[in-house]
Amino acid sequence: MKYVGIKSQVRNNNINSLLMLIAFPFILLGMVYLFLFFTSPAGDQASVGVTFARVAPGVILATGVWFLVAWFSHAAIIQRATGSKPLERRENKRVYNLVENLCISIGMKPPKIYIIEDESLNAFASGINDKTYSVSLSRGIIDKLDDEELEGVIAHELTHIRNRDVRLLIISIIFVGIFSFIANMAFRGIRFGSIGGRNKNNAPVILIALVLSGIAYLISLLLRFGISRSREYMADAGSAGMTRKPYALARALRKISADPLIEAVKSRDVSQLFIENPRLGKKEFSIDRVFATHPPIQRRIELLEQFA
Repeated sequence: MKYVGIKSQVRNNNINSLLMLIAFPFILLGMVYLFLFFTSPAGDQASVGVTFARVAPGVILATGVWFLVAWFSHAAIIQRATGSKPLERRENKRVYNLVENLCISIGMKPPKIYIIEDESLNAFASGINDKTYSVSLSRGIIDKLDDEELEGVIAHELTHIRNRDVRLLIISIIFVGIFSFIANMAFRGIRFGSIGGRNKNNAPVILIALVLSGIAYLISLLLRFGISRSREYMADAGSAGMTRKPYALARALRKISADPLIEAVKSRDVSQLFIENPRLGKKEFSIDRVFATHPPIQRRIELLEQFA
C-alpha cells in the first residue's frame, strides 16, 4: 500500500468532504427532476421545468434544515444508535490514563470517552471538531484487552480523529440517512395511497418510485465506498507509529475479530465508524459482508505482523 502522510490524508479527507457537500444537492435535485419528468402527463413535459423550479427551493431548504439538525446533533444521534454513554474517570482511570498519555505524546487535545455496555469487543471514534471528538469503547474491549492491546486500539481511533476520517464519515452518514428517508417515504406513499390516489392506476408511479429508490440505495453505497476502506489501513499504521507496538494492535484485532457484534447497533451506516463491523456475527450472512466498508481484518493483522 502506498504511504500517505498525515497531512496528505487530512487534506484528502477535507477535499472529499467538500466535494460531497457540493455534489449532494445536485444529485438530490437530479432525482427530483427525474421523478417529475417521468410522472408528468404525456405531452405536458413543458410543465416539468416550471414544477421543478417551484419545488426545488423547498427540497433544498428541507434537506438543508435536515443536514444542519443532524450536523449539530450528531453526537446524541450516534450515542442513541450505538448505546454509548459517558465513561466516568473514577470508573476507569486506566482508560483515561491510556488516552491522555497518547494525546500528550502527539500534542492532541484528549477527546471525550464513552462506553458501550456490551461484552463484545469493538470501538469507534466520532465528532466534527475538538468540542465533539470522542472515542467509544465497549465494556468487553476494556475488560478483555491488556494495556498494550487497548492502547493500540485507542491510538487507532485517535488517528481517525487526527486524519479527519470521522468528520467525513459523519457527512456520509447524514447524506445516506436522507436518501433512506426519501426511499422510505416513497414506499409509504405507495402503501397508503398518497401518490396517485387509491382509485388510479399507480403502476407507473410505483415503478418509478422503485427505480428511484434503487438509485438512492446505489448512491448510498457509492457514498460509503467513496469513504475509502484504506482509512482503516491508515489508522492501523498511525496506531503502530504512535505506540511503536504494531504487534499489540495485531493481537487486539485478532481478539476483536472473534466477537465484534454489538447488539445495540442496528444501523448499517453507523457501523462504518467502528474498528470492525459491529453488526456481523461469526456465521451471519449479510449485505454488510457483500458491500463491506472495512477491509478484511485478517489482512490488517497480517500487515501489522510484518512489522512486529
